[in-house]
Amino acid sequence: MLPEQPSAAERRPRVTPQLVVGLMIIVVGVLMTLDNLGVVDGVYYLRLWPIGIIALGLAKLWQSRDGNGGSFGGLLFTVAGTWLLLEQTALVQLSFWDMWPTLLVFAGGFLVWQGLSGPRPRPSGDTNETISGMAVLGSVVRGNNSPTFRGGELTAVMGGCEIDLRNAAIQGEAVIEVFALWGGIEIRVPEDWTVVSRITPVLGGVEDKTRAPRTATRQVLVLRGFVIMAGVEIKH
Repeated sequence: MLPEQPSAAERRPRVTPQLVVGLMIIVVGVLMTLDNLGVVDGVYYLRLWPIGIIALGLAKLWQSRDGNGGSFGGLLFTVAGTWLLLEQTALVQLSFWDMWPTLLVFAGGFLVWQGLSGPRPRPSGDTNETISGMAVLGSVVRGNNSPTFRGGELTAVMGGCEIDLRNAAIQGEAVIEVFALWGGIEIRVPEDWTVVSRITPVLGGVEDKTRAPRTATRQVLVLRGFVIMAGVEIKH
């Protein structure tokens, strides 16, 4: 029997943010070494550091082709890196830091897009199969015990959302769209759920404290969205 040939997707080079960061570290190390040896002016080349941000954005955009999310974050990184690079090379006189409020425009645009493309309700005998929460300068604490949980939307702006899904069940896959700006979101899930995070953090973090189920499970929770100077925590 002939060995199975890898598919086109498997042969395609894997361009990941980890690969880009690793290459950036190597380049910085080489430049600093050559600068110490007097071969090149390392400081001159290091001023082009925004190229690294552009590369990270392009890597996220490349990854998003497989439907793993992150296209919005990749676009934002690419635009911000390009602006900073033009500023460093004196091609643009307007400082990027003077324009930081445009992040609020991006954030608002993402919320609009999230609202327009969010899950649509479908006829069902269970009216509790989705969850929705918005915390603005406050907190939201909610739970769900639906046997057919499908997902929902969570938004935290200078506030927090605490969601308990430990009494719920998924029939296949559920998707929760999250957005956090200067806030935090905490989600508790059952131990037999598989959690897939496709959240894009910017100056923030996503911490998955769950343990993978011992056996294969069809209950999959997918988290998608955007986190700006905020945090998302998933745990049992």
